[in-house]
Amino acid sequence: MSIEFHAEARPVRHRAQASPAEAKEEALARLRTIIEGGHVQAAGRLPPERVLAEQMGVSRRAVRHALDLLEAEGRITRQQGRGTLICAARDSAVDLGAELAKLTNPVDTLEARMAIEPTLARLAALRGTQSDFDKLFESAEASRLAKDPISYENADAAFHRRIAAASRNPVLVTIFEALLLVASDRSWRHGRETAHCINNQARYAVAHRKIAAAISERNPKAAEEAMRAHLGIVQQQLIEHAFPRPQGA
Repeated sequence: MSIEFHAEARPVRHRAQASPAEAKEEALARLRTIIEGGHVQAAGRLPPERVLAEQMGVSRRAVRHALDLLEAEGRITRQQGRGTLICAARDSAVDLGAELAKLTNPVDTLEARMAIEPTLARLAALRGTQSDFDKLFESAEASRLAKDPISYENADAAFHRRIAAASRNPVLVTIFEALLLVASDRSWRHGRETAHCINNQARYAVAHRKIAAAISERNPKAAEEAMRAHLGIVQQQLIEHAFPRPQGA
């Protein structure tokens, strides 16, 4: 199995020439080129880490780091027995998200997320692997340690994406990705930053940990309820920002 690179792709740097940070950047850039250009011979499946590392001239650790980032972005999924697959669902989600953005607002979008994400959490508890669970806890911790609203948003999105991926339901994943794309609209940033202020961030990070624990314990009912409770709190913050109560009311 091999990969065909664009002719204009950046030249490969050998391990001896690149620092670990440069190797990670190189691996990530090359993998993005592969995914976006469709240069994969095996029906959307990437080669093993060892093969990618040899072809790119970087370490397997650099490749693994790049794959972790791409998985958190929803660009790939890694499934035991099937390997690393490019998520066609994301391409469909971009088109769907563009249409939804014309029709909706942050409050409506969160209502839609509340309709499907508790189900995704329940399915993740039933279908997730130990690798899924480990990554969930990593993302929950990243949301706790985020230093600013943008960093928190990235960690938050990665956490919810990992749950969606663990559900193993491509239809729900496509809808979820579309909603997440709509929610990331720049014009809604002020409302999101209000909902994700530092005090709320700490509260949400605790909720993330609770959701991850329920999923890893394979408790679908608790996972579903924890997700619904978490999104309910976020919804309340958004509503209070969008429709502030008159002073003295």
